[in-house]
Amino acid sequence: MIPMTLAEIAAAVGGRLAADDPDLTVTGPVEFDSRVIRPGGLFVAFPGERVDGHDFAASAVADGGAVAVLGSRPVDGVPMVLVEDARAALGRLARVVLDRLPTLTVVGVTGSSGKTTTKDLVAQLTARLGPTVAPPGSFNNELGHPYTALQADADTRYLVLEKGARGIGHIRYLCEIAPPRIALVTNVGVSHIGEFGSVEAIAQAKGELVEALPADGLAVLNADDPRVRAMADRTGARVLLVGEAVDAHLRAEEVTLDDRGRAAYTLVTPGGRVPVRLRISGRHQVGNSLAAAAVAYDLGMPLDELGEALGGLGLPSTRRMDVFDRADGVTVIDDSYNANPASTGAALHALAGMGRGRRTVAVLGYMAELGAFERDGHEEVGRLAAELGVDRLLVVGEPAAPIRDGAAAVADWGGESVLVTDQQAAIELLRRELRPGDVVLVKGSRYRTWDVADALREAAVAPEEGAR
Repeated sequence: MIPMTLAEIAAAVGGRLAADDPDLTVTGPVEFDSRVIRPGGLFVAFPGERVDGHDFAASAVADGGAVAVLGSRPVDGVPMVLVEDARAALGRLARVVLDRLPTLTVVGVTGSSGKTTTKDLVAQLTARLGPTVAPPGSFNNELGHPYTALQADADTRYLVLEKGARGIGHIRYLCEIAPPRIALVTNVGVSHIGEFGSVEAIAQAKGELVEALPADGLAVLNADDPRVRAMADRTGARVLLVGEAVDAHLRAEEVTLDDRGRAAYTLVTPGGRVPVRLRISGRHQVGNSLAAAAVAYDLGMPLDELGEALGGLGLPSTRRMDVFDRADGVTVIDDSYNANPASTGAALHALAGMGRGRRTVAVLGYMAELGAFERDGHEEVGRLAAELGVDRLLVVGEPAAPIRDGAAAVADWGGESVLVTDQQAAIELLRRELRPGDVVLVKGSRYRTWDVADALREAAVAPEEGAR
């Protein structure tokens, strides 16, 4: 964060100053975890049912070196900026800080799936062009968004933010905190449809990102998704279409996959062509990398450097298409961070591609927040697994049982499926049944499906020994 006095912070958030010296200056980071506060920082105290941050305010100052605390009630002996709602105040503070950074470019990323990966790819490319701040993992809500924005300082040139939504207006609010100059929309699917009610409502919400762009901004839109392509009519900014459509401004041609599911393609741009060979697995990474490439291309990265940079991209956020080998020859795809029908479909396609000539096993858990689409969404995934020829389907937990039903409905499927009660049952079955050479996908929403991946990882080959 940029240095600010307590008086400036109080004015920024509309708060009341409870400190002897209004000229005390915050020079360190803003934190809401007292265990990581650093000298010169600002501690934000959130009230909670189980843990109240105000109970740690004194130690944050005395032991952690915080200059003051932003909170909703006074704490004896602690310099405070008092507000009614600390979370809303955090957003207002972030906006004031960003307004004082005129050389900063804010990049916003949203979509039903792939937004965290795309955010990571964009940040790796912009880091080649200048100091970049981006959140770890998702961190895309009313707390993580301003918290990440407040890590920007006078040296930061690019702030890459993921923007999530649980309803109409959520992305608009996040854009008020951190107005984007560049916006990327990956796709529109049924993720969170239980909260939105329809795919049309999801598209409406995701499009709030491009609506927030200034006239001199840039919208990077997926040309292969009709709902995303249509968002071009919702912005006055320039538009770059990316994808495999023939009219995409940046497109991939001659796409091939190697035995690890890593894509190679020719990147076609208005300024020329360059070969790209990705080191991240999954056919769907072609679209994610194209979106990231569009940002770097528009910011002036030379085409030859862009092709080389795309080939060096990794996946720093955990449990997203993390492919590893075990000592017994089993290959595991850990994509267990979260799941919806679109992302699970992409992962199943990756499993099928990597598993050619090998036995394929899909361990699939419950997909949350699908509302009335829940049964259909799970059955759809099961049908796809069978149509792709997955050999063994392990469905984890009764709520995910329609996955098995969907697979069983594919008459000519030669594989088999089993419903297990929980993650531990899946782990025990895999330990008995896995054979050298198998390829295993682990995928599910945040119901600890990753426990299965972690158990499989216990026998992983050290990174320097196995292919990545």
